[in-house]
Amino acid sequence: MDLIHFAIPGFILLITAEVIFSAVEKRDLYETKDAASSIAMGLGNVIIGLFTKAVIFLIYLAAYEFRFFTPDASLWWVWALCFFADDLTYYWFHRSSHEIRYFWASHVVHHSSRRYNLSTALRQTWTGNLSGAFLFWIWMPLVGFHPAMVMAMQSISLLYQFWIHTEAIHKLPRPLEFVLNTPSHHRVHHSSEIKYLDRNHGGVLIIWDRLFGTFQPEEERPVYGLTVNIETYNPLRIATHEWAAIWRDLRRARTWKEAWMYVFGAPGWDRDGNGKTAKALRTSVLPPSAPPAGMPLIQK
Repeated sequence: MDLIHFAIPGFILLITAEVIFSAVEKRDLYETKDAASSIAMGLGNVIIGLFTKAVIFLIYLAAYEFRFFTPDASLWWVWALCFFADDLTYYWFHRSSHEIRYFWASHVVHHSSRRYNLSTALRQTWTGNLSGAFLFWIWMPLVGFHPAMVMAMQSISLLYQFWIHTEAIHKLPRPLEFVLNTPSHHRVHHSSEIKYLDRNHGGVLIIWDRLFGTFQPEEERPVYGLTVNIETYNPLRIATHEWAAIWRDLRRARTWKEAWMYVFGAPGWDRDGNGKTAKALRTSVLPPSAPPAGMPLIQK
């Protein structure tokens, strides 16, 4: 059974605790319809995962048959390598899910709430596995990590990321903030403000964002949601609205290049040059002399 299934009672307990915290502190962190939509998306993800994850395991197992190495899974450092390999893979998968519309069509679901609370962590895609997102990890069984290890690490990463979806925690001690993905870092990631767009893609670790120039510290309370919000609590529409938008754009594409860009270009790309991609939005508001948002904090 997936580790996520064992964690469901814990999710419920922590969400209940945060609802109580919000009421006592008068923080207004929850909105009933929004939270219900997020929970429905989470349940749908679990149900679909019962079928898709079995298929993915078999695909990883087939790849494992052609592995280049056979590391001993009884050694602690093999598990440590697996953790770092998974977390780095997650970073590039997550970054690609913001920079390539095909993957964004599944991932946008997670960003569609204008609230930021533990229920938002459950707002998960229904189409991610169906669209092939798991292929980002296919290299891991090829180099010798057993599929059970790979999928266990994927679950551990998702479990870790549950608790960072909160405004109840401001910041952790600075050494932890420097290394780990934290509520503060992930609040930035969920913001619709231009300087925060497509930043802080890390899973467990934030070091990849610092290394690859996508880190952005939290400077003020973010505004959550999408640059153009979808105005619905209907789970089916939440799950499919961007796929429907891609189909509409494909129908009006005049060339194969345009069709390609509507599917695999940056979200917001438009053939007339009027698109609202994150890069275009950022260029429109940052002065030419300003350093790019997300410059690594490591100073020489």
